[in-house]
Amino acid sequence: MRADAQRNRERLLAAAEEVFLERGANASMEDVAKRAGVGIGTLYRRFPTRDDLLAAAYSERFLSLVAASEARSSEVDALAALRAYTEDLVVHTGVYRGIAASLGALLQCGTPGCKATSKEGQRLLRLAQASGAVRADVTFDDLVAVAMATSMATEHATDQATDQASSPTNRIAHLIGLFFDGIGSRPTQASAASGKRTSARIPK
Repeated sequence: MRADAQRNRERLLAAAEEVFLERGANASMEDVAKRAGVGIGTLYRRFPTRDDLLAAAYSERFLSLVAASEARSSEVDALAALRAYTEDLVVHTGVYRGIAASLGALLQCGTPGCKATSKEGQRLLRLAQASGAVRADVTFDDLVAVAMATSMATEHATDQATDQASSPTNRIAHLIGLFFDGIGSRPTQASAASGKRTSARIPK
């Protein structure tokens, strides 16, 4: 990339960060270009879609999420690591207001942060399933869908909530906990039936 092109890209990303933080993920692309001091054509040449721009602006945040997850996963069990990753994904998704609906698309945009985040989530899910803690039919797309729904549900909560249980951090942990309770491995019907027969033979 030529030096002037690199400078334009950096200006656009800095402007996007400011505008999206101020106005949310649905802010005008024209506003981003104006803040960066470049023409709208320059913006679209660098970032053909809004999702491309959002993904690029989010890339460093996602890389920090992955670094924290990798460091943590060696210290806790597979299920705890996956749950913490999912909570972190929700927290990071809440930085730009309104970005939750685009999370699935962002993770497929191909930036270093987006690719690393998807890869880390898939790795943790495989480990949790291999340990027997998570059902085999759960997919990474399921985790993303839950992160999106949780982010949207908690988007308007504030840390100043009068009820501590309704603060964003506690609300996220509560909702993610409900999901993880649901995806835990369950005995098969055959093993459950065997257990019932065994119990029935125990004399009272």
